[in-house]
Amino acid sequence: MSCGTVILHPRRELLLCHVTGQDHWDLPKGGIDSAETTREAALRETREETGLVLAADELFDLGRLRYTAKKDLHLYAIVLPGLDPATLRCESWFIDRWSGRRRPEMDGYAWVRFDAIASRCTSNLTELLRDRLDLDRLLAELTPPAALAA
Repeated sequence: MSCGTVILHPRRELLLCHVTGQDHWDLPKGGIDSAETTREAALRETREETGLVLAADELFDLGRLRYTAKKDLHLYAIVLPGLDPATLRCESWFIDRWSGRRRPEMDGYAWVRFDAIASRCTSNLTELLRDRLDLDRLLAELTPPAALAA
């Protein structure tokens, strides 16, 4: 199981992270350590992959969702309208097997319109975000009406 965070903007946008060396974008998410709760893992993965330090009580629990035949995701959601993706930095690194260089897990960040998710994400993540999570409903639940109108 992986744990992560769905970060929303009232403009009907989702924060996505570009996966270094790949063609696709992803949510900040990753594996859970044995001593962690799912919330703690989501907070840690979000911090490692974006540099964002979120408060545990600000996250809305979306629960455990089927992701692939071999992996489920436990996701949390938050609305962050003031977030500038240019300020984000990945703190988690890996050794590239081809070059031997140290590279960040994520190398770019962007707000992506809900209707453009399929152009950036894998089919599994697109299906989960677009078809099984109702992002518009979720955004409406988590955002005060005045913020949605702005």
